[in-house]
Amino acid sequence: MTSADAPVAPSLSDPLDSARDGHHATESARPAWHHAENFRDAAIVAPDVAAETLPLGDDAIDWVGMQAIEMPILFDAGDGHPQRCHARVDAFVNLMRPDQRGIHMSRLYLLANQHLGAAPIDAGMLESLLRAFLRSHHDLADRARIGIRFEHLVRRKALRSDHHGWRAYPVSIDAVLSGDGFQLELGTQVVYSSTCPASAALSRQLVQQRFAVDFRAGEPLSHAAVLAWLGTRGMAATPHAQRSVAYVRVRCLRVAPLNLIALLDRVEGSLRTAVQTAVKREDEQAFAQANAENTMFCEDAARRIRRALEADDGIAAFRVRVEHQESLHPHDAVAQVSRNFPGNGHAMDIDHGSA
Repeated sequence: MTSADAPVAPSLSDPLDSARDGHHATESARPAWHHAENFRDAAIVAPDVAAETLPLGDDAIDWVGMQAIEMPILFDAGDGHPQRCHARVDAFVNLMRPDQRGIHMSRLYLLANQHLGAAPIDAGMLESLLRAFLRSHHDLADRARIGIRFEHLVRRKALRSDHHGWRAYPVSIDAVLSGDGFQLELGTQVVYSSTCPASAALSRQLVQQRFAVDFRAGEPLSHAAVLAWLGTRGMAATPHAQRSVAYVRVRCLRVAPLNLIALLDRVEGSLRTAVQTAVKREDEQAFAQANAENTMFCEDAARRIRRALEADDGIAAFRVRVEHQESLHPHDAVAQVSRNFPGNGHAMDIDHGSA
């Protein structure tokens, strides 16, 4: 006989079987979970541990929520052509009740998912979303914020030729709704070339010294000889230049649109040496000329951008951090400027690699 064929002996210690056989247990003596209907109800109602109350005296929470939610969004950079972008979204509220264990994060997620992909992001939509956050936590929170990080493709024309190319600009949008009202910030990064003015001056000095050796004082000069010399020996040295980054964050007025392209045009126009996309020889020559005509220390770049932003009536506040990733040194040269922007004024106010 196999184990499958063997008879199964009844359990001698099963109290339910004993109760059924002897009819000793009354209906009122049975626990509620013994009733099929009650057991079914208990299975349907899921526990909400986050809604548990805590003893008074525990601390409230400044911000609590979710970070880097993967979500598609629609964004119009200012050209009237919204793009669907893959974004990372942060959704937060405060927890003002110290007796409440937690918030309802799924409510924030579903609200963000409902709003962000339905229409292009603008100030009105973000304010409505934050108000929905607070309504979903009306007895728990009185502040809400959202952060959105993504890259947006912008078509850029070459410096001289008729070609165009694409640049992917990092974008950050941050909105807060609190007792101080609604605040909206737009951030981005501009990559440009910076040629060192000191190195340019030293290079010119070397050119002068070589010219003095090749063309002695008092000897007649031939226009053709000088022109030939400039094409062969005139570059005695080249100044050092480097790829540089401007991290720009602006606080928009309530009525101002989120016009990324206008902001980029202002910043790149002030620097005049933004990196290029499609480049033919005439474009590369124009870029070399722009670098020679716009040598700049990091202080110069910061001041240029500040003047450009101060001329924009749609910007209430700004903070700019420029980073020249030196080719001469193993460290970076950094400068920061701001207006009406909170912070302690240190160069680390804007994190590395973020807008």
